[in-house]
Amino acid sequence: MPPTSEILTAERILEATEEVLRRHGPAKATVVDVARSLGVSHGSVYRHFRTKAALREAVTKRWLDKTTRQLAGIAAAEDRDPEQRLRDWLATLFAAKRQKAGGDPELFATYSVLADDLGGAIGDHVADLIAQLARIVAAGAASGAFQAPDPAAAARAVFHATGRFHDPCYAREWTAPGIEEEFEAVVGLLVRGLRPA
Repeated sequence: MPPTSEILTAERILEATEEVLRRHGPAKATVVDVARSLGVSHGSVYRHFRTKAALREAVTKRWLDKTTRQLAGIAAAEDRDPEQRLRDWLATLFAAKRQKAGGDPELFATYSVLADDLGGAIGDHVADLIAQLARIVAAGAASGAFQAPDPAAAARAVFHATGRFHDPCYAREWTAPGIEEEFEAVVGLLVRGLRPA
């Protein structure tokens, strides 16, 4: 067992859980494995996360929040052109999802399985992303760049229309030849649909 010279924090537990999930996968990973990798008892892990489900929910939320934070700066940049912000936000979301799928395929596959079990974390993540999009669309409507009487509804439509480029169920397609051109075509169509007639 590794030495326990550091104070056990929720963040350390989540980092260790990611590594255990990467090594063993969601079906075989246990709280005991996480505790063993930290050099502590499983009771110490349970002091921070009351159940295995709570630990899995927290590690999934942590993983999803990285993407949310990455996009938040684009959504908040109200000094920038709304159309370009929308394009940049969608491109960044697509790039982040592709990087997760290709950069760490074992962990991506694990999170895809966990996501099916943890509706709350996924629902919150999607709501956060749509709220960011709504902020961009509302700024576009206020400036006259977009015609969107209901920015929240328009944001939901944009999010769902681009699902092929961020929903993990399409991950196998993200490396296909021509996927960038298809992405640009969909985004271009959506942006043109938001412009005033």
